[in-house]
Amino acid sequence: MSKGTTYIPIYDFSPSVNAGHLKQILPLLVRHNVAANPINYAIWYDYVAGGNPTLNKAVDSLLSENKAFDYDNSVELYKSHICNASLESFEQINRQLHKVIEQATSAINETYNKAEETNDSFQKKSVILENFSASGGLKTILQEIIQETKSLAMTSQAMQAKLTEANQEMEQLRTELAQARQIATTDGLTGLLNRRAFDMTLAEIIEQSEPDTACLSMLDIDHFKRINDTYGHTIGDNVIKYVASLMKKHAEDHHHVARYGGEELAIIMPNTSHEKAVEISENIRNAMETSRLQRKNDNQSLGKITLSIGVAKLQAGDNPETFIVRADNALYKAKQSGRNRVIHS
Repeated sequence: MSKGTTYIPIYDFSPSVNAGHLKQILPLLVRHNVAANPINYAIWYDYVAGGNPTLNKAVDSLLSENKAFDYDNSVELYKSHICNASLESFEQINRQLHKVIEQATSAINETYNKAEETNDSFQKKSVILENFSASGGLKTILQEIIQETKSLAMTSQAMQAKLTEANQEMEQLRTELAQARQIATTDGLTGLLNRRAFDMTLAEIIEQSEPDTACLSMLDIDHFKRINDTYGHTIGDNVIKYVASLMKKHAEDHHHVARYGGEELAIIMPNTSHEKAVEISENIRNAMETSRLQRKNDNQSLGKITLSIGVAKLQAGDNPETFIVRADNALYKAKQSGRNRVIHS
């Protein structure tokens, strides 16, 4: 069972126990018509293991109400009861850590500079004291001061070295945080924004934009299942990556290109007119239509692969759902009217 709800669930079952859970999980997935994806498997793994009572209660409630294990419900269960490392909480921690790092770095730099000044002062005064002519008790006292001054200077130098090392470690942590954020928001196959980052970005753009100043383009690869069935999923993945490269090439720098799910991709276009959004979408569609992709191992042509695209502009009162629905409806019309075209609403 998972040991608590933490950022990374920890499991300690032996292979034999896991095999027993697997025999229970698969029939449950089939019985309740649940997609066997990693998130759902993790939910039902914990459910079968029985060590997460709040999860079991939530799942039982979902089943009793005959609610579907769709994307939203599954992700909410996973976030709430298995792994609460949501992007929102990650971003909050990231901001707090950056603030602490900046404050600590400032204090380190200030202390370092003061230590440098103190060390220089100690060195100069030591020379003066060593050259000072004195006798008796005064000379003894001065010698003791000289030794203490040298000792303090050595301590200061050691502190400088430790502060420098700490500063370097903080800079490394800053870099690692940036890399972690990149991983958390990036689709592993295409390098585009992932679905979670798409949802967050779209909500921000809607909140910040006036009506008619932003657009959303939804793209789908025509007959993608046939590509997978004919050439295999590896070729299918390569086709998705190629389409992603065309989108990044034709989208403008301030646009946000994302993988919405499967073979469906999207471009969030802030500060973009409806006409410009349609033009960019047409350029991507045309570039794909005229491309001739081949298998690397035998140069066999994959034939003409096309895209259907739906474009919607932001309207007053829009929220992410209504904005996506209009773009998705336009995409559906593009497919229904023959594919390989751009329909805008």
